[in-house]
Amino acid sequence: MSSRQRRIEETLDAEFSLSHLDVADESSGHNVPRGAESHFKVTAVGSVFAEHSRIARHRLVNKVLQSEFDAGMHACALHLYSEDEWQQRQSQAPQSPACAGANETTADRG
Repeated sequence: MSSRQRRIEETLDAEFSLSHLDVADESSGHNVPRGAESHFKVTAVGSVFAEHSRIARHRLVNKVLQSEFDAGMHACALHLYSEDEWQQRQSQAPQSPACAGANETTADRG
């Protein structure tokens, strides 16, 4: 687990009461140097999201993670669900699409 990944998990755990949290470092699927810790996917489930619209959920989480963006995190895909929505999705978040610029190998990136 990367250090940024751990910080994201700890930050979200401390801020929200979540029943499910998965933070994935997807940097290796992008055209970035090895170990960049720049692209993440967060899947979070909690009652806190039931009272917010989709955009409000994203604003809420992005605000909490602002220090990571300030420190170089480039992108964070957010999949934020209430308990009911998560059940309707059968506890599955969508798969991330392939990055259009990720056709170089990690060795080519140095």
